[in-house]
Amino acid sequence: MIEVQGLTKRYGDFPAVRELSFAVRPGEVLGLVGPNGAGKTSTLRCLAGIIPASDGTIRIAGHELAIDPVSAKRALAFFPDEPRLFEYLTVRQHLNFVARIYGVRDHETIARPLLEEFEILDKADQLPGELSRGMKQKLAIACGLLHQPQVLFFDEPLTGLDPLGIRRMKNSIIRRARAGATIVLSSHLLHLLEEVCTHVLILKKGEKIADGTLAEVAQRFSNGESGVNLEEIFLRATGGSED
Repeated sequence: MIEVQGLTKRYGDFPAVRELSFAVRPGEVLGLVGPNGAGKTSTLRCLAGIIPASDGTIRIAGHELAIDPVSAKRALAFFPDEPRLFEYLTVRQHLNFVARIYGVRDHETIARPLLEEFEILDKADQLPGELSRGMKQKLAIACGLLHQPQVLFFDEPLTGLDPLGIRRMKNSIIRRARAGATIVLSSHLLHLLEEVCTHVLILKKGEKIADGTLAEVAQRFSNGESGVNLEEIFLRATGGSED
């Protein structure tokens, strides 16, 4: 469960995110969309505790991030658009290292299925420098899932993946939501969000333009038309293109 009340993030005098409030419940996948500079990445980083919020309250799985950051962060995983890996650790050693940080016992019983799911089991003894961009992304995601977090934040998760990898990643996200995970997904690929998300939150210049289920937001911006897709909703809500 994610609960956000009055989230504001300022960089100096510039408000990147302003008075943002929303909630995401277990089993829901929230698509976070907006033009470049809308505050999506700042929002995700605040939610994950990577950067501090300037104001507001963030609760992750019942833990207030500012008061009990360790418990909140144990319940979540954040997947950035650029994987952060150690060049001197193999795939297997990355998972061993993460398991020690989170105190995951018998982690191999969890790690092997993840390596199989993301098709990097045969790369287990290779270093990141030997992996493709997509393989690095898969390794970063496998590491983030090792401690079995309840809350998942994805920032452009399909970067570097081939078409088959994209399909499998979408299925992985949907499967985890059905198992009860709470997921926030930021992407410029609006067709991806339309396929996997149950809800959408649209930002513009750091402020919430709309949020709700896909059907609710579509109804608000449909002007009485039927079959309006997320791309058209986005354009009508923000008054421009996604670029």
